Amino acid sequence: MSQATSATPRKAVIPAAGLGTRFLPATKAVPKELLPVVDTPALQYIVQEAVDAGLPEVLVVTGRGKEAIADHFDRAPELEAALERKGDTKRLAEVRRTAEMAAVHFIRQGIPAGLGHAVQCAEHFVGENPFAVLLGDDIIDARDRLLARMLEVQAERGGSVVALLEVPPEQIRLYGAATTEATDSADVLRVTDLVEKPEPDEAPSNLAVIGRYVLAPEIFDALRKTPLGRGNELQLTDAIQVLAATGEPVHGVVFRGRRYDTGDRLDYLRAVVQLAWEHDELGADFRAWLAAFVAGRAGDALR
Repeated sequence: MSQATSATPRKAVIPAAGLGTRFLPATKAVPKELLPVVDTPALQYIVQEAVDAGLPEVLVVTGRGKEAIADHFDRAPELEAALERKGDTKRLAEVRRTAEMAAVHFIRQGIPAGLGHAVQCAEHFVGENPFAVLLGDDIIDARDRLLARMLEVQAERGGSVVALLEVPPEQIRLYGAATTEATDSADVLRVTDLVEKPEPDEAPSNLAVIGRYVLAPEIFDALRKTPLGRGNELQLTDAIQVLAATGEPVHGVVFRGRRYDTGDRLDYLRAVVQLAWEHDELGADFRAWLAAFVAGRAGDALR
């Protein structure tokens, strides 16, 4: 059984093998993970979050047609030379930073067979230490220390840690739902059961598992013992439930901060507006334009 450990996680895993079909035709040739949220690809926000939490080594689990992701985190000599010639030092620094922000590694998932299978692909990369899994559909505001807090809880309590978010009951069918017990920390719950995407009348709670995990290495044995689940895929939620059922500690950190969902088109548009609103350079002008635009279209909304 896992106990609180002095082993400090250093690695993060980001599954990115999905086809992005909800964003077609935009994702026919461009990976969904590289779609810009204002002026930064969604995946870059996720890598930066891992780095800010003290995880400098990142494995991106990709699939066919995702070579552009590796290009984004690689050096671009021709582009850098062109920016140098123009004297565009600001953009040159931004381009170089993407190649230097983390040690980014890549592995192909092959046949996408669920989130659990994507995590299995990372076993040799993470070894026998706890590690984080970050899903690219959830951008967590950099001012909210969700992943850092989860790493603290894992160091204190051992085992695995999931991020929990209270959602409207009718939305719980979109997530894994947790059964929990209180602990001595207001934002930390002990997870005793997990159900993947239950119908609202069958859900144990409205506490949804969102796309951040800190997992003990025991997850790999649990994944090997877990049968295929919803969608005939290997579900990570089911494997974490195996851990909880066998006495391994599983805790949840209840998140009440700022989260930007890029999982479907409407949520993606909301995320762009929210992040543009607070953008250091563009925010003031964007807020003024948006206020004028909404005021000018107020009558249309009533028709």
